[in-house]
Amino acid sequence: MPVPGRSLTIARSIVAAMSKCVAELRTLARLPRKPGRIGTAVQCAALLSVLAAAANGAGAAEVATIRVNTFPNAKALPIHVGLAKGLFAKYGLAVEVTSTESSQSQRDGLAAGRFQIAHAALDNAVAMIEVGKRDVVIVSGGDSGMNEFFVQPEITSFADLRGKTIVVDAPDTAYALQARKLMSQHGLHEGADYTVKPVGAVAFRYKAMIEDKSNAAGILNLPFTVEAAERGLKSLGGLVDLLGPYQAAGAFAMRAWARDNAEALTHYLAAYVQAVRWIRDRNNRTEAADLLVKTLKLDRKIAERTYDLLVIPASGFTPDARFDVEGFRNMLALRAEIERKPGTEAAPPERYVDLHYYDDAIKLIGR
Repeated sequence: MPVPGRSLTIARSIVAAMSKCVAELRTLARLPRKPGRIGTAVQCAALLSVLAAAANGAGAAEVATIRVNTFPNAKALPIHVGLAKGLFAKYGLAVEVTSTESSQSQRDGLAAGRFQIAHAALDNAVAMIEVGKRDVVIVSGGDSGMNEFFVQPEITSFADLRGKTIVVDAPDTAYALQARKLMSQHGLHEGADYTVKPVGAVAFRYKAMIEDKSNAAGILNLPFTVEAAERGLKSLGGLVDLLGPYQAAGAFAMRAWARDNAEALTHYLAAYVQAVRWIRDRNNRTEAADLLVKTLKLDRKIAERTYDLLVIPASGFTPDARFDVEGFRNMLALRAEIERKPGTEAAPPERYVDLHYYDDAIKLIGR
């Protein structure tokens, strides 16, 4: 009996993935045994089992492809875990992940349909709605930012930043707004007292501060906070400690896509939550550190220290990627204060958020 076109495509994708995994296992078999290689072999074997099960049901079930975009930092670990552990495949999803160099390019890419789900500071979703007039919806939380305000070694206080340069991603969203708020609390105002320099994602902010000492300050997050401290940069404090609760990273999508692909989105969030749970289980520390080393090219010591911070809710992943309503209200209030016209109030969270996909995902998981 002929195989339906969609099922044939599914079968070919599965076979290609299985072939790649088998080839990797054969390569590993010829190399000396090392812990990291053993972990890779175990991951590959587990993936083969998942793919084999999927192949058996290829004629009855259809694989949904979802393109996901994130920043190249430790916040992307749940996605890499979901891929490595077969969590997305378990829900019939083929997830393709790409990284962005800046929040602006990510916003443009989501609006253009180059990917369907973005993981980033949720202020970017608000900016797409308020400034870009795009119909975007926030579908989950993620973390409170993992952010610290880092400065060059000779800086001892915020007052020392007068006349200096602060590096940011885009000047009008998320952590740049937090930086401006911090500076205003210490009597410093953009333009008159300090300069803002947009350089892009946290990797580029870290690089800018390491390579050019005139870049006096910037907000960094994991793993770059760990690397910055190793290189002698100084933290003036965590952003939650300095400014209060803040809903930072989360997932968002175009509202029309979310509505038309509700089942796939729910399955994606279920797998993502299970990946976060896997990460927060300290029994998985070694394997999680392996993935950080592999995906971010980190030194092993840096990877392990990063993992230890990721599993602390205050500085790492929020359990189950729950959405922090209080933190989101604070984020909206900050945006209203810094970016909106005088006298206007922050919009209610309900304007931007639809958590029914997340709620359905939690029900799907079963607890």
